Amino acid sequence: VFPGVRQAQWLTKTKLVEGLPPAVQGIVDNQALGLQELEERAKHVVSHARLWDTTEVAPRREKYCPVLFENLLHICRLMSGKYPSLSKRMLARKFRISATWERESILLQVRGLSGILMNSMTPIPPVASKEEILATKEHVLETFYPIAPTIDLQEVNVYRELNDTGQCFRDGYPYSHPHTLFFLESANVRTDRFRPEQLRAKMLMFAFGNALAKAKALHGNDPKVLEQPIVVQSIGTDGQLFQFMVFQLNTTDLVSNDGVKNLVWIDSDQNLYERAQCVPEVKKRVVKKPAGIFGFQPDTFKKFLALYLHGTV
Repeated sequence: VFPGVRQAQWLTKTKLVEGLPPAVQGIVDNQALGLQELEERAKHVVSHARLWDTTEVAPRREKYCPVLFENLLHICRLMSGKYPSLSKRMLARKFRISATWERESILLQVRGLSGILMNSMTPIPPVASKEEILATKEHVLETFYPIAPTIDLQEVNVYRELNDTGQCFRDGYPYSHPHTLFFLESANVRTDRFRPEQLRAKMLMFAFGNALAKAKALHGNDPKVLEQPIVVQSIGTDGQLFQFMVFQLNTTDLVSNDGVKNLVWIDSDQNLYERAQCVPEVKKRVVKKPAGIFGFQPDTFKKFLALYLHGTV
């Protein structure tokens, strides 16, 4: 089985950096922003999604995952009192994307339902400096010889090379910049859900696809190193475990392995909480484990919030 993110890196000509970029980590660590004041609210939101928002003994993932996501987003929106520009955002659901590019001699296309996309009136500023971007020229992309890097991709006949950003970026649409993609892996049966590694690969492909479609809408189809790189973020969750990603499109010149590469920062496998005990565990009339949320991780919530605030704060 192909390692998902490594394959996605080759397909998108991207260098991986572990962890969050300094611009986002700085928001997480900034005490003055008062993010910790919202921690109790976030804890309450987890309890609401996992324990209370149901008549069932234990709510199913397909129910609690979207509820948790919507409520976390609601907490993020509370910051718009402090930062009014946060209200200049729009969520696009059931949003389709298609982006086409050439890699070596292979024509590639990413298309389909692209998660939930939050658009903004203003783009996220580049997170890597000009020097960091130029330094990617030295980075050598991993090859998978003798295995083809497209081994498990679906082969189709492409009659039109579409680069379609859906309805979101039509001329005159005020929220014309992709900000953050959200992927909810909420299938109740584990085998129907993407594993974390597969989810991260999907997040990377669609963050890249949205950035590339936007770049082509702005600059046309000629391959080039972008004067103003395009940043698209991505958050994936199954309702407990979170994946955070910041992608920066530096170049649309993707055919060869040489030259400037794109960049992605990934913070993997961050639990928002360790366990939800929906009903107390009782043995011989003694409560061994009370109902409740255990091992709440405030930093994971702060990272979610920091990606939301990024580009505004």
